Amino acid sequence: MENPFWKTKSLEQLTVAEWESLCDGCGLCCLNKLEDWDTGEVAFTSVACRLLDGDSCRCSNYPRRQEFVPECIQLTPDSVRDIPWLPPTCGYRLVRDGEDLYWWHPLISGDPETVHQAGISARGRTVSEETVDVDDFEDYLIDWPLHVGDRAQERR
Repeated sequence: MENPFWKTKSLEQLTVAEWESLCDGCGLCCLNKLEDWDTGEVAFTSVACRLLDGDSCRCSNYPRRQEFVPECIQLTPDSVRDIPWLPPTCGYRLVRDGEDLYWWHPLISGDPETVHQAGISARGRTVSEETVDVDDFEDYLIDWPLHVGDRAQERR
């Protein structure tokens, strides 16, 4: 692909289909996060949204997700510019920052499994929020979503 849309368009110029295709299916956005009220620092947990399918790392009810999870943050061009916790491998973040997608992104590889094969996704690393009391989320703090890109740059 000589001039793919993510290199030639801004986030605001993307069609709905192009926007949706930037999601690599890693599931990291669907991990619950804790924010320190004093510092504003955001920490990831391995506690996943109740709608996250742990195998596919996709929302099990994406079209109606906000009915069932009102606190679900919908990514938009504006919100992507303001969300500090987007993982370093996130397609929205990469395009926002003028960077290219990684080799394992489905738009590059043509295969939605490469995000899992590259070890970028949440597959097999989470527990459902339905099984963890919110007061215990601190017991599930993780930092790997912030470092998944360290290995992602290398091709297999």
